[in-house]
Amino acid sequence: METMPCYPAGGCAAIPDDLSLIRFSENGMGNVGKEGTAMDAILYVIVPCYNEEACIDHCAQRLLEKLDDLAGKGLCSPKSRLLFVNDGSSDATRDRLVALRKRDARVCFLSLSTNCGHQNALLAGMLYAKDYADCAITIDADLQQDVNAMDEFLRCYAKGVDIVFGVRRSRDTDGLLKRVTAQAFYGLMHAMGANVIRNHADYRLLSKRVLLALDQYTEVNVFLRGLIRSLGFVSCEVPFDVSERYAGQSKYSPAKMMRLAMDGITSFSVRPLRIISITGFICVFFCLCFIIYDLVVFLQGEAITGWTSMMISMWLIGGMLMISLGCVGEYVGKIYMEAKRRPRYLIAEAQHEAPTEAKDA
Repeated sequence: METMPCYPAGGCAAIPDDLSLIRFSENGMGNVGKEGTAMDAILYVIVPCYNEEACIDHCAQRLLEKLDDLAGKGLCSPKSRLLFVNDGSSDATRDRLVALRKRDARVCFLSLSTNCGHQNALLAGMLYAKDYADCAITIDADLQQDVNAMDEFLRCYAKGVDIVFGVRRSRDTDGLLKRVTAQAFYGLMHAMGANVIRNHADYRLLSKRVLLALDQYTEVNVFLRGLIRSLGFVSCEVPFDVSERYAGQSKYSPAKMMRLAMDGITSFSVRPLRIISITGFICVFFCLCFIIYDLVVFLQGEAITGWTSMMISMWLIGGMLMISLGCVGEYVGKIYMEAKRRPRYLIAEAQHEAPTEAKDA
């Protein structure tokens, strides 16, 4: 595989070339400065899985081989782990994970009590790994994302980058419907004010201090693509190519894509509510125009009995309701994002062998 350069994401600091500089800093912003190497960094590869019995063995084999390769290159510690998050699967996914763990102790897994959704499964894995890992990479179980991009992820991490976003080079492997819905998804997100990286899903690297920072966010309506982007740590983008799915079917239907978009919009933007308010003011403006028109028609004696009062009241009340709804919605939207305190997930089972304690952030 050719070497892939890492590109700074949205205003981040330039990445130094000296790989002997380690990740963490005293002030919590620029994480370059202490001496060290990447070889002792304990990496956790986090894989959410829901009904993935058809591809879980292949996924584990590929990722374990990749961990060996990364450790051999000095990019991570041999004590690194592979952490699956079983998101309430109804097939034999858990049984396959138990068998995989018996063969290799580096395979660990969490089982959530029920299907909590892809974003919560990712969050569960990241927050669990924060106590053991120096950095974590999240990747989907179908391995359509190029695992070889992890080399560049870790090189960027060793240079001082806290967040590395994996970004697809193209969507040539997607079907027409998938391409259309994906473009509509990112277009809607940007139009509604959600700051996300186009063609970035959930393939990324996070340093330990980002994981610790993420633990401080307690919102239930989780949208990681926007939340992690908003943390503000040093970040960059690494392009990668996408391959065909090994087995099984994608769990992201157009309906789920739409729900994910709505979660992202309501979590990070009140622009839809402002659109309602603007629409209300437009209605009031047209109401005033109709009032003038209706009065002119009435004075000319050409108005139909009752028509004037009906039109004026309909437009005026409609405009006032839209403005009121928009104003109340501004506050309801903020309360909605902050007030929910239900558990995001419950871990029913954890099979994990901790490596030597990771370094403190």
